[in-house]
Parts: sequence; C-alpha cells; structure tokens
Amino acid sequence: QVQLVESGGGLVQTGGSLRLSCLASGRTFSGYAMGWFRQAPGKEREFVAAINWSSPDTYYADSVKGRFTISRDNAKNTVYLQMNSLKPEDTAVYYCAAAPRVGITVRRYEYPYWGQGTQVTVSS
Repeated sequence: QVQLVESGGGLVQTGGSLRLSCLASGRTFSGYAMGWFRQAPGKEREFVAAINWSSPDTYYADSVKGRFTISRDNAKNTVYLQMNSLKPEDTAVYYCAAAPRVGITVRRYEYPYWGQGTQVTVSS
C-alpha cells in the first residue's frame, strides 16, 4: 500500500524559503514519477513540479520555474521541494503525488497516489 506523507509547510514572509518533504513508503518507487501539486482556496489543484524517480529529469510549472527545485533522496525514499523567493500567490495546500510511469506527467489524473497535504502560507 503506497503511502505519501508530506511535511515542512508553515508560515513565511514574502521572499522567504521553505523546504517540503514527501516520505514515500509501501513499495519500490523506481519507475515512478513523483509530483508536487498545490491547491489554493477556491481554485483547482494545479501542477507545480515533477521528477522521475530513476532519472534526473525534472519539470516545473512556469509560475515556479527558477524559484522552486524538486529533488529526491533514493536512500531515504523522500522527495523534496525547495521553495525560494516565495510570494503570497504561492499560498496553498501542497500535495505530493506518485504515478506508476517512467515519464514525467503534469496531468493530475495520472497520479493515483496522494498525500494528505501540507499548508504553505506566505504573508505579504
């Protein structure tokens, strides 16, 4: 049974940084794509970043490119999202997701496994 547990959210001022972690368990994740999504109040859940578990391929939404970095630690079964230069519009619940596919995908429906989410609030 796949489990994803996010941590690292919190309250930060504009321009600040946070690092989110996603601990994955329940199976071997080689051959999986791992993604971060976010959902602000009243808005659709949107793609943020993705990484392939078995290769260095990454992909970012335009809104976070150059500010956020996704990475993984295979030994710890953990995926990270380093968020720098945070803006109030980055405020949302951030979700980790896993998809049993080799290639990266930005499509929410292609990720069958989700964590419970962690709140990120950026004050102006």
